[in-house]
Amino acid sequence: MRVLLVEDDLMIGESLSEALQDETYIVDWVKNGRQAILTLKVQPYEIILLDLGLPEIDGMGVLTAIRDAKIDTPVLIITARDDIKDRIAGLDSGADDYVVKPFELGEVFARMRVLIRRAQGKADNHLTVGNLSLDTTNKRVMMNAAPIDLTAKEYMLLTKFMLSPEKVMSKTELEDSLYGWGGEVESNAVEFLIHSLRKKLGQARIKNVRGLGWYISNNTANSNATSNSDANHPRA
Repeated sequence: MRVLLVEDDLMIGESLSEALQDETYIVDWVKNGRQAILTLKVQPYEIILLDLGLPEIDGMGVLTAIRDAKIDTPVLIITARDDIKDRIAGLDSGADDYVVKPFELGEVFARMRVLIRRAQGKADNHLTVGNLSLDTTNKRVMMNAAPIDLTAKEYMLLTKFMLSPEKVMSKTELEDSLYGWGGEVESNAVEFLIHSLRKKLGQARIKNVRGLGWYISNNTANSNATSNSDANHPRA
């Protein structure tokens, strides 16, 4: 899942960006409000982490601009402004949640999961497609109640598929879920990961529509992959 981090403090931005990547998010980091608005006009995100004290255009200005533009991406404000009036103003201007610095990363991640699943119309942090289940809190994948060992990139790609089962996704769309700005994308990276997932989940699980892309099927037929019960968390 892709996150836009809008934060001008270099130390906080670097720390939060690294922590988000460790949680298997793709992070694009901008350091001023004007760049945030321009970015959101061309790139979709699952969630926005927005500081208020930004140069050029402050966070409230960014929030107003994107809501006026009908961009409904969930926004989690992360700021040092702890006055109740600021909280009310942020929420009334279109933010979905508000966290005051200094914050615990675990709480930020939990609030992000709530906002993302709410935007997707889901009641909890579990995705289910046929006999596959994915726990986005613990980064655990199960098939027929048995754990499946995935790499970090495999987990990220599978999450993208399971968020929209039966939806055909292009190679470019899938690459966007795997690499942030400046990330070196190998020409066959998506194909390689799909081949690997098919070996683990069954050849019939991920289907190709020639010339358009791939999708994950609810059909469990021929899903005869083996699993490793001792290693069920994604690795780099």
